[in-house]
Amino acid sequence: MQIAIGSDHAGFQLKELLKSELQSLGDEVLDFGTDSTESCDYPDIALPLASAIAEGKPELGVLICSNGVGPSIAANKVNGVRAAVCHDVFSVKRARQHTNINVLCIGAWAIGQGHALEILLAFREAQYEGGRHDRRLSKISHYEELHSDPK
Repeated sequence: MQIAIGSDHAGFQLKELLKSELQSLGDEVLDFGTDSTESCDYPDIALPLASAIAEGKPELGVLICSNGVGPSIAANKVNGVRAAVCHDVFSVKRARQHTNINVLCIGAWAIGQGHALEILLAFREAQYEGGRHDRRLSKISHYEELHSDPK
């Protein structure tokens, strides 16, 4: 599987750990940065990652900062991206199964490394259920189409 990953400075160390875990599972990991703990701005990481997800390659993305919220807001500005902050296994499984999230946002300061690994694996393995959820996601897609900025 191809998975994009990115973080700001606060999430850098957790990003490196999660990246290593994904690679050990045989995944191809596209690293959108950052490459240090030097201060940076999360939109500079989140928006390019979200744009790649919206284009369909890679299939999934992971964004990390101190609490996960900023990158989630930024990523959700990109049509076709469904990003969610999830800090437990139940939430991430449910988000994949019912809302087909394609970007997981987590807070490095909100959860421990072991728990982050569990959440990442649950995100990676959970599958969208479709069915009644298709109708709901279709409404979101329709709204995005109506309100997209023609270029």
